[in-house]
Amino acid sequence: MNSEKTLIKLSKEGNKNAFEVLVIKHQDKLMGSLNKLFKNPTFSEDIAQEAFIKAYINIDGFKEDSAFFTWLYRIAVNTAKNHLSSKYNKNEIVESEIDENILTQIGIDSTSPESIFEASSLRDRLFQCLNDMPEEIKSAITLREFNGLNYEEIAKICNCPVGTVRSRIFRGRKLLDEIQTSMNNEAKSNNGR
Repeated sequence: MNSEKTLIKLSKEGNKNAFEVLVIKHQDKLMGSLNKLFKNPTFSEDIAQEAFIKAYINIDGFKEDSAFFTWLYRIAVNTAKNHLSSKYNKNEIVESEIDENILTQIGIDSTSPESIFEASSLRDRLFQCLNDMPEEIKSAITLREFNGLNYEEIAKICNCPVGTVRSRIFRGRKLLDEIQTSMNNEAKSNNGR
């Protein structure tokens, strides 16, 4: 089988079959990553298809200083951001992006009616907090917490230093922690009545 570098070289020379092999090689991984990020298979499929088209059109712009998949994933994430910005209010986030496990991770038990109400209220506040975050912080938090990418992968996708990614994630987590603290204080205050 052809190496990826050979396939890229042939694609840059206009060989459509070589690019098709790259698509076949990376489509499942890209779809899996997008599905984790957006939790919407139809949206993910549309974004993946558009990302492959953009990659094909711009293959000459691929400098090969990163892995082909990293470059492709960056195209897909940027395409999704552009699509969401034009389709929705810029600060709106799709609710399905947040995994249900996040509530368990922050210590909310969903077995009692009070806990279910508390979880719903916290979830609404988390959505609002994410919606209000600057785009670069929201992207870093989403890629880290909901897609499980490491700092280096996020840095490549966002095209910024790892230190910047760490700072953005720290600031995003701090905002989310403030919401959880506020909710805990409200719960204590309500229980004391």
